[in-house]
Amino acid sequence: MQLGLIGLGKMGGNMRERIRRAGHTVVGYDRNPDLADVHSLAELVSSLEGPRVVWVMVPAGAPTQTVIDELGDLLEAGDTVVDGGNSRWTDDEKHAEELAAKGIGFVDAGVSGGVWGLENGYALMVGGDAENIAKVQPVFDALKPEGDFGFVHAGKVGAGHFSKMVHNGIEYAMMQAYAEGWELLEKVDSVTDVREVFRSWQEGTVIRSWLLDLAVNALDEDEHLDKLRGYAQDSGEGRWTVEAAIDHAVPLPAITASLFARFASRQDDSPQMKMIAALRNQFGGHAVESAK
Repeated sequence: MQLGLIGLGKMGGNMRERIRRAGHTVVGYDRNPDLADVHSLAELVSSLEGPRVVWVMVPAGAPTQTVIDELGDLLEAGDTVVDGGNSRWTDDEKHAEELAAKGIGFVDAGVSGGVWGLENGYALMVGGDAENIAKVQPVFDALKPEGDFGFVHAGKVGAGHFSKMVHNGIEYAMMQAYAEGWELLEKVDSVTDVREVFRSWQEGTVIRSWLLDLAVNALDEDEHLDKLRGYAQDSGEGRWTVEAAIDHAVPLPAITASLFARFASRQDDSPQMKMIAALRNQFGGHAVESAK
């Protein structure tokens, strides 16, 4: 099938390549002309045969809204827009309603896989009507990991991004637990090789995980994380998860504490946050701050 893809950064560029490897045609647009296949959204839309599918991979909030607005004027009834960024689920409901008034379908897709997705595949959580999702299914099949799992039609519009938001909240708490354990091991005199302790956990233990593997990768590159400043940014989804928990009276003590720990990292050079920063860089290519 043909796909228009808007946003060719760390995730979008690799997704374009993986979809092409599966034999589909991808026409990509990015504000950086060195990355783009076409030079405008209008050119992207005109290069696709109808009914069109256009996938948006730009930052949440105003950037996504701007692209949705422009696509609403360029696309035709029967076309479909997929928002694969990290939009808030309440924005999905708004975008679906705006596009539906013009006969344009909308699907929200929570995408996980980071910089490793090109080779390993992307976990996909999608929301929307089955009819619209079916139009995009060949692309979902190309992006997902091999095997029976990695793709879910999570529910109606907003369900995909809500599921990805909760996924990221859990990720916050898991990273925080590894970081706290690492700092405690580094602090005591009796443990003389913390990196190898982490490595020993990779096989046979109940806490083995991909995040643990990435922690070992980070320690191999910088054994005591001396090169990093103990500062970790938050992408917003942790906050949204906590807000949703408050709205629904669901207790989330671990996820909430991990979010607040990131806020604390901005007040001093936290050892735990060196590990959080290292993990975010390992799985997502997120920027880190060097130690002064």
